[in-house]
Amino acid sequence: MGTIVGAFLVPHDPVMYVAPDAPPVEKRESVYAAFRLCSERLAALKPTTVVIIGCDHYMLFGPQCLPSYLIAVGDIDGPIDQLPGLRRTVMQNNESLAGHIAEHGKSHGFDWAVGRAFTVDHAIAIPQQLLVEPLRAAGMDVKTIPVYLACSVDPYIKIRRAAELGAQIRQAVVDFSDEERVVVIGSGGISHWVGSALMGRVNETFDREVIGYALDGDLDGLCGLTDEYILENGGEGGMEIRNFACAMGAVPSARGELLGYEAVPEWVTGLGFVQLHVE
Repeated sequence: MGTIVGAFLVPHDPVMYVAPDAPPVEKRESVYAAFRLCSERLAALKPTTVVIIGCDHYMLFGPQCLPSYLIAVGDIDGPIDQLPGLRRTVMQNNESLAGHIAEHGKSHGFDWAVGRAFTVDHAIAIPQQLLVEPLRAAGMDVKTIPVYLACSVDPYIKIRRAAELGAQIRQAVVDFSDEERVVVIGSGGISHWVGSALMGRVNETFDREVIGYALDGDLDGLCGLTDEYILENGGEGGMEIRNFACAMGAVPSARGELLGYEAVPEWVTGLGFVQLHVE
């Protein structure tokens, strides 16, 4: 039997690597301090496996194939989009648990797409590097399962369905035959506009609204946001809060703790950090 022992909501901003010195020093130090704190909190939970939920940014899946949701069940490496300081490496998957989640889904109304050999992008690689790798460097045996949701381009997975998928992941972990301590990381957001004249805009009001839902454990409130509202107030990148909904769905009724927030237009996004505590 497995247990989900906690969850985190964190950003995956690639501009941190492309233009590391662009923001004022106090802002970038605050962001990296929040990543370090999340990693320390993750280590305290003693996970055996981390499920990282991201989106592909139209890099891994193009117009020929747009899965609504996918889980990597075999060999994994990445990122495919290498950046300065973020080089492509092999990651250790928990193939047994990942395959079980996919098979469990088939029996409960969730038809997972699967990746048997899979290269992730920065949505997985950044939290992997900044949260998970420090645990491995300290000698902890922690595996990683990548999950991808369709939240970069239309057709988007429904935000409610993303939350339901998180609940299915939770039940699959509980029904697993081996003992596992699992932490779920929702990777993305918050407000950012991609490839348009508005790129660089950050809407702190929207960011604080989304964070508020997480702090209150208000999954219904988060799922009540329409796509039109998200796009207008959080930009195309704001659609990534589906990854937050999925992580929140995996830890029902968990209350959040704000570990950091910075609005950083120089890195084109609002970066929020929340720990979801399981009682």
